[in-house]
Amino acid sequence: MLDEHAFAVCLTHDVDRPYKTYQAPYYALMNRDPSQLRSLFSRDRPYWQFEEIMALEEDLGVRSTFFFLNEQNLFRDKSPREWLRPANWKHFVGRYEITDPAIVDVIRELDAGGWEVGLHGSYESPDDPVRLREEKSQLERVLGHEITGGRQHYLRLTRPDTWEIHRNIGLRYDASLGSTDEVGFQHEYGLLRPFDDEFAVFPLTAMEVALLGPETDLESARERGYELLREAERNDAVATLLWHPRFFNEDEFSGYRQLYIDLVEYAQERNAWIGSCAEFLRRIDESNELERKPVRERP
Repeated sequence: MLDEHAFAVCLTHDVDRPYKTYQAPYYALMNRDPSQLRSLFSRDRPYWQFEEIMALEEDLGVRSTFFFLNEQNLFRDKSPREWLRPANWKHFVGRYEITDPAIVDVIRELDAGGWEVGLHGSYESPDDPVRLREEKSQLERVLGHEITGGRQHYLRLTRPDTWEIHRNIGLRYDASLGSTDEVGFQHEYGLLRPFDDEFAVFPLTAMEVALLGPETDLESARERGYELLREAERNDAVATLLWHPRFFNEDEFSGYRQLYIDLVEYAQERNAWIGSCAEFLRRIDESNELERKPVRERP
């Protein structure tokens, strides 16, 4: 691993919906809670958690990766016939524009502060090199320099085709390989090198909704997370965690923020290297540990 560290933890956040839109009436009806509608008529931004995450990670002394989405707009980019499909409302309505001045500002603030900004490939981009290249170019224009890696929206992935597209458009890594409802080292303990070159794949170890779901109490989720980190330590592993920014909103997702803090602090206690995916790759390159040798497989 890196220097004196026995294992690594890469922290990631997928920026899907920083603004609360359709969720407000949905949760108001489901929970019979009219207060959920407040964000539609005020300046409250309950899912805009960038400053809170930056402050939290600054206090912890860590940095992470934020994957930004450049999704299509249903009414602008799709034909009227497509407007009638319910699935399209979920995928293409209520998103944000990558050129939104507030989004531009936070992207640049993250970058200036040492956080990584990566590409969150749109829903229809996994097998579309033209679309994915343009999304990468647009994000780089906002950022002001090239990006290193990405993760596909909804973890949509065609292996190895999506990885080949990523490599061809100039990305160094992909972090889409994983599950939305299971946690653990389901693939390998280290990075994957699907083309036996410098292109790397970071398998996802745990997403917050898989670790702390509606039927899992906080203590059980914490212990399962600690168990994963101990497994990573025993196997010289790279663990990748995904926490969507909206889950740092304690009013709606009680316990998720504290669970994230607990996992980071526990990894620090066990002397893990902790940071962004791009920084991990940079450290590997600097130490000449390109991990071309076969990695230890999960028993």
